[in-house]
Amino acid sequence: MSSTSPVKPEHLPQHIAVIMDGNGRWAKKQGKIRIFGHQHGVRAVREIAEGCAELGIKYLTLYAFSTENWNRPKFEVNALMGLLVKTIRQETETLQKNSIRLEAIGDRSHLPQDCQRELDEAIEATRSNDRMTLILALSYSSKWDILNAVRSIAHEVKLGKLEPEAIDEDLISSFLTTRDYPNPELMIRTSGEQRISNFLLWELAYSEFYFTDVLWPDFRKEHLIEALKEYQNRERRFGKTSEQITK
Repeated sequence: MSSTSPVKPEHLPQHIAVIMDGNGRWAKKQGKIRIFGHQHGVRAVREIAEGCAELGIKYLTLYAFSTENWNRPKFEVNALMGLLVKTIRQETETLQKNSIRLEAIGDRSHLPQDCQRELDEAIEATRSNDRMTLILALSYSSKWDILNAVRSIAHEVKLGKLEPEAIDEDLISSFLTTRDYPNPELMIRTSGEQRISNFLLWELAYSEFYFTDVLWPDFRKEHLIEALKEYQNRERRFGKTSEQITK
């Protein structure tokens, strides 16, 4: 993939975040129930994870299940949890083959026990892999993460361990569950929706957004390449002018 890719290897994002949207609509087009779309979305996860590793992307975060998703019909939630357990178990070998380390962010205490167990085992099994880190956002929302960070900081202030004047962006970042990862330079959302749905609100402040009409189960490496080409054609100014960037 790297030898024929039209993207510039010296101008790749270090971290890509993905909102995997459109599974339900894909299933509806097939005349199937929503979980059918999620089942077929697993192939897209595998292809994009392998594709990012091949290209040299160091971090890939996938929005797998939000805190708001718990409000979906119980049948669908149970089916999703069962699929998650099965997928983690089956894909651990793929992660090992590609030297991909698995990690997770979110309120994992709400996940079923068998899901927590499979996730913990896969995280431990892949801990020494160093080609890429795949981060699953599970039972995650950015507001939940920021709220917990604020509570923890307030507790430190109450105990006298922290002065309010010492609170800055770096300190807040250090209390988030994403503290061990660089902020994503590129966020991809599939299915044509153009919103970030409570995903990495703090971390995406200066990320480039790429929206595509492709439904997640149909998303492949060539679509990833198109997103990267678009990213590489943009000028990232971080509040500065174009003239300042080119100096």
